[in-house]
Amino acid sequence: MSENLVIVESPAKADTIGKFLGKKYKVVASNGHLRDLPKSQIGVDTENGFEPKYITIRGRGDILNKIKKEAKTAGKIYLATDPDREGEAISWHIASILNIDIKGKCRIVFNEITKQAVTESIKGARPIDEDLVNSQKTRRILDRLVGYKISPLLWKTVRKGLSAGRVQSVATKLIVEREEEIENFIPKEYWSILAKLKDKKNKVFEAKYVGTEKSKKEINNQKGADAIENDVKDATFIVKSVDISRKKRHAPAPFTTSNLQQDASRKLGFTTKKTMAVAQTLYEGVKLKGGSSVGLVTYIRTDSVRIANEAQQAALAYIELTYGKEYVPNKPNIYKGRKNSQDAHEAIRPTSLDRTPASIKDSLSNDQNKLYKLIYDRFLASQMSEKLYDAQTADIVANGHLFKATGQRPVFDGYTKAYKEVSEDEEEKQGSIFTVDAGDVVKVVDLEKEQHFTQPPSRYNEASLVKALEEKSIGRPSTYAPIISTIIDRGYVHRVQKMLAPTELGKIVTDIMKENFKDIVDVEFTADMEEKLDGIEEGTKSWVKVLEDFYGPFDKTVKEAEVKMEKIQIVDEVSDVVCEKCGAFMVYKFGRFGKFLACPNYPECKNTKAIVEALDIPCPKCGAKIVKKKSKRGKVFFGCEKYPECDFVSWDMPIKEKCPKCGELLTVKYGKNKKRFYKCSNKECDFQTFSIKGIKEENKGQESKKEEN
Repeated sequence: MSENLVIVESPAKADTIGKFLGKKYKVVASNGHLRDLPKSQIGVDTENGFEPKYITIRGRGDILNKIKKEAKTAGKIYLATDPDREGEAISWHIASILNIDIKGKCRIVFNEITKQAVTESIKGARPIDEDLVNSQKTRRILDRLVGYKISPLLWKTVRKGLSAGRVQSVATKLIVEREEEIENFIPKEYWSILAKLKDKKNKVFEAKYVGTEKSKKEINNQKGADAIENDVKDATFIVKSVDISRKKRHAPAPFTTSNLQQDASRKLGFTTKKTMAVAQTLYEGVKLKGGSSVGLVTYIRTDSVRIANEAQQAALAYIELTYGKEYVPNKPNIYKGRKNSQDAHEAIRPTSLDRTPASIKDSLSNDQNKLYKLIYDRFLASQMSEKLYDAQTADIVANGHLFKATGQRPVFDGYTKAYKEVSEDEEEKQGSIFTVDAGDVVKVVDLEKEQHFTQPPSRYNEASLVKALEEKSIGRPSTYAPIISTIIDRGYVHRVQKMLAPTELGKIVTDIMKENFKDIVDVEFTADMEEKLDGIEEGTKSWVKVLEDFYGPFDKTVKEAEVKMEKIQIVDEVSDVVCEKCGAFMVYKFGRFGKFLACPNYPECKNTKAIVEALDIPCPKCGAKIVKKKSKRGKVFFGCEKYPECDFVSWDMPIKEKCPKCGELLTVKYGKNKKRFYKCSNKECDFQTFSIKGIKEENKGQESKKEEN
């Protein structure tokens, strides 16, 4: 009897699924798309129904031949690519190549790669969903039309090699406009007054000035702050009212793709690209010690917060057994998704709660373990009881001025037993409950007034950009990571201390796009197009009609831009570094890993240099300067400027202070919860400390003695 053939996307997935299905099935991988639009031409017939011209992707011929060979002898062929638009399109392409009837039961989908899910999917095989395919096809054609029509204009007016993207251009625009807000920001002065008071038990608590008894009031200058200070410094502080109320904080929903990317960025320091790469390995399957390969998490590209009933019931049983009945909510937690969410899949969750992070830690890489624990803990917390705490507020009056004090007291930790959000860590830094009653006179320990200035909005980091893209309905779960990678790789955006800032090129291209293609970079226009793509997927809109409505006005805009766009000269910033090969002053350029120096006489002179940041610390081996460098993969390290003559190197930043135990340099390290500590750079020495205050004073004393001598 012939084997049945199952075609998946990745070799890792093929390996995992092959072990579930046994000898009657042969599982092969397509390694993603096998066909696409040609790179050498637009590949879309805009005159005849936008019919795309698909060709085999270069380098995929051998894979395609292997699949064809296996298909010839297969009993039944199942297409098991990812359960989304992209996966449906890959299956459709393979079906077209192999002449499989797309209306037959050839398509299988599963939300998790477990034996039960995979075997059940074969029983539920279905036809290929042409609406999903048409939605993906429309997105691909839209992106091709925008890229291939606008990019040549950028080549003519700015420089060769530039490209425009339908969604990436909007993301770049958000970053450019945020930078403009920061540059144009005018700080405003304001003052705060803080009263430190004693309660009945002589415990010191703080109360902030909020205004008069009649209304709130801002303090805009020192004169106003001095006047209020004079009014209250000898006044009696009387407690006007006290309120203590029981508060509830509901557990957060399980992860969607964007939430996972945001949390992994904030808590683990992962880029969106890294998060998705690691999550993909957890989804496709990891070989566990003493067992076989199994998918550890459900499908990772989703905007749904829905959870399967069986998974929820299993979670509730696990929570009761592990934490106790009080951690199980009275009613199972149900979460409402975002307005535009497609809800095609479940939220991201572990495939089995029995595989705790601790129990499988030895089978995972460090990054896999961190991300798996984050997903596991968040899902568990999402099914747990509310956190309860008492919140206290007190209004305190002094000579007609009103101060407000707040405090908190934990009552029941609830879901935070498993997982805490970043905001909750900050919340817990608030003062604790204090003991006062209405009418009490409280003693003033101190009055502190302080000048402040309003701060500009911060630059986007990857987490906040993903949040903004999601809120503005720009892109979909599968596109956030590629969007960020693309705008960085194109040199439109670069990272500055983990924040995203536009390059000069990014600003220029954005200005051109805003002036000539305002619809393409309009947030509402882009969000509306996403809704239309969703409509195609749901079968309520015609993909050809959507393209016709877009292309007519777009083509007219392109033709107008061809006439009015003028050549723009980008002037590179000149440095004071002389090129040792030709003597010219080198200029600053932006590459994949940020700013670097290049010779302006390229291509005659191709000399480039990394920008070296020197630390005010002598090398412990030779006394030369220690400089900050980047590895080929973009990771920061510190080494001697005289390398390779001197081989001193450290992945951790060295500081001036020396180890009191062995005399080597101390380095800065970060432990759990990003807490900073200091460790000796000598691997043979075990010295570490959380404070170097005493060491600094000792070093100063030694330096003074040297000067005296």
